Amino acid sequence: MSLLPIFLKLKGRRCLLVGAGTVALDKIGSLLKTGVQLRVVAPRVKPEVRRLESEGRLEWLEKSFEPADLDGMDLVIAATDVPDVNAAVYDAALVRGIFCNSVDDIPNCDFFFGSVVSRGDLQIAISTAGESPAVAQRLRREIDAQLPEDLGPWLARIGELRRNVLEIHPRGEERKALLHQLAQRQVCDSESCPTRRLALAPLGKAPDGGKVWLVGAGPGDPDLLTVKALRLIQSAHIILHDDLVPRSVLDLARNAEIVNVGKRCGAKNITQEEINVLMVEHARNHKRVVRLKSGDPLIFGRAAEEITALNEAGVPFEIVAGITSAFAAAAAIPCSLTDRNSASSVTFSTGHHAASHNDSQLPEMEDTTRVVYMPGRDLRILAAEWLAEGLPAGFPCAVVSRAAQADQEVFQTTLGELGNAAPAAAPSILLAGWAIRDAAVAAARVREAIAATA
Repeated sequence: MSLLPIFLKLKGRRCLLVGAGTVALDKIGSLLKTGVQLRVVAPRVKPEVRRLESEGRLEWLEKSFEPADLDGMDLVIAATDVPDVNAAVYDAALVRGIFCNSVDDIPNCDFFFGSVVSRGDLQIAISTAGESPAVAQRLRREIDAQLPEDLGPWLARIGELRRNVLEIHPRGEERKALLHQLAQRQVCDSESCPTRRLALAPLGKAPDGGKVWLVGAGPGDPDLLTVKALRLIQSAHIILHDDLVPRSVLDLARNAEIVNVGKRCGAKNITQEEINVLMVEHARNHKRVVRLKSGDPLIFGRAAEEITALNEAGVPFEIVAGITSAFAAAAAIPCSLTDRNSASSVTFSTGHHAASHNDSQLPEMEDTTRVVYMPGRDLRILAAEWLAEGLPAGFPCAVVSRAAQADQEVFQTTLGELGNAAPAAAPSILLAGWAIRDAAVAAARVREAIAATA
């Protein structure tokens, strides 16, 4: 059944309710909140209905239903406990082109009452097309428990700001982006409220000057973005992104200018100094700048140079952590990097610097999980270095390509065979340690157990 969810303005409209029992009372409560002119037709009514009539909140006709009762009505609800009466109401309404709801009678319904969660003018209505009102009520309770109680007052303040924005700013994409940005912020009553100042500032400019956010985009799966990262991506004026940030993440931006400042496989279309200049210039032009980095911005993301540049320029900035690809790669295996039976520490390194560690001393017991970002396509040099350090040829290794993305690939091998591994699709990450072997053994046991019970 295909339904169109709509919210009707019923104030001043005329509605007929046939029946005045317990079921009808529930509908009366919902209808009177809308300001509808309500007429009840029933030979007998509950005391609550008599009281509402005496208060002038509804009209009661002490009689049985007749088709003529529908004359002049905009809406009708059949809520008697007699199916034939309800069917007669629906048939008469159908002839007159009046929308009718016959309670608990799906074939004789043009519309359904939703189960509603309210916070002031905010209303969330849930419908199951009459299949299970109990399910709708359960979902309503769950949603109600999760929504803040102050959403109503907040919505009223946002609505006031929206009207101000529509009045002073011309129609266009920048105004639309501003409205989306306001919908994500808190609003206080003070005239100096940052959100109020943002609403009244010239379009495309932050009222207190620009700012830069160094944001972690995670390993690639948009679902692994932090809530804060998503909010900043959607409210940015400009996004300067690494080459490894996938299109699925960039597509979350609403009205930002998107600039690729990535450096990939040694090819540099832009220098780090030029990236620093872009961040500073856009921030000084009152822009909200998101410097979007793959994984976490503080793990091999050249954040140190960018922090220094922003500090020297006096540009305010903030760092928003992301899920580093090492953890996504470990989850892909799956493997605990600090399995207490085989690894008491984790080391992070990059393939660009692996050659500088030839003189490192191997602990008496190799109990560290090694994580190598960007290990390169040819792993023979790295494998030779680790073997020269004294690591055994049987040391477990895993190469994870495009971790946490739809085309993720995992290749498990040993240090002795690592140099023979086929080139992995970028971006890739190398994990090595006894924890990798233990995870593989545990996974094999699970598969064998499942096969034995199949």
